[in-house]
Amino acid sequence: MDIQEPAPKVSNLACVDPAAVLAPGVEIGPFCVIGPKAKIGRNTKLINNVTILGDVTLGEDNLVSPGAVLGGEPQDLSYRGTDTKVVIGDRNVIRECVTINRASEKEDFYTRVGSDCYFMGNVHIAHDCKIGDKVIIGHGSMLGGHVHVDHHSTLSGSVAVTHYGAIGCYTFVGAASRVLQDIAPYMLADGSPARPRCINIVGLRRNNFDQSVVDAINEAYRLMYRARVGLSNCEEILRSKGHLIPEISHFLESIAQSQAGRHGRGRELRRKAA
Repeated sequence: MDIQEPAPKVSNLACVDPAAVLAPGVEIGPFCVIGPKAKIGRNTKLINNVTILGDVTLGEDNLVSPGAVLGGEPQDLSYRGTDTKVVIGDRNVIRECVTINRASEKEDFYTRVGSDCYFMGNVHIAHDCKIGDKVIIGHGSMLGGHVHVDHHSTLSGSVAVTHYGAIGCYTFVGAASRVLQDIAPYMLADGSPARPRCINIVGLRRNNFDQSVVDAINEAYRLMYRARVGLSNCEEILRSKGHLIPEISHFLESIAQSQAGRHGRGRELRRKAA
């Protein structure tokens, strides 16, 4: 016998456009406003007072708290009304008053958020941002337009990341930091402006990195940011010690990309092209 999936539950006090697509098990609480281009996946819950504007795809098992606004127009004076999008994955927790703006016309027309992320209250994710999986962003943090945050990264409270910045995977950024340049993978960064202070040893251990990999990352950090031997010399030394494992190659490639861009932000090259 077929098991019938539960129908969406929509409060009588919510305003949901008939053209919106609601999957089975969706819950829409009171005073939510859902536009005609919204697509909401199975078992996602909007508690109350959530607004979804424009073309927004929200995956399965997400929890969205009061005051969140998803898919608002990009806060970019060059925006000319193109039908751009927001795509959000599965199992994310989006807390009170989070704003995720849809994209401008300058890149691929998408603002993207991965899965299993946790965005605390008053987080702002601007147009054209790309957020990986299992990213945590603390209360009041702000990402400028076109920022990339790679998977398993954590931004503490009140962090501000300037436009076109990039935060590498398994990185931790300390509270109230001002991120003006890219942060390489596996680093713990802090300050105004933020600088790598050490490797993110807690994050690496929590994610079961082998000790030999942690040691190699620590040596790469020491050579680049303490001894300051330069990128090419760092690579040669690490090769001579047998440390050019995939994680180190990714670390070095990220630094090379940052150095190729303007102001220590590799993605600024995209801005010039646009």
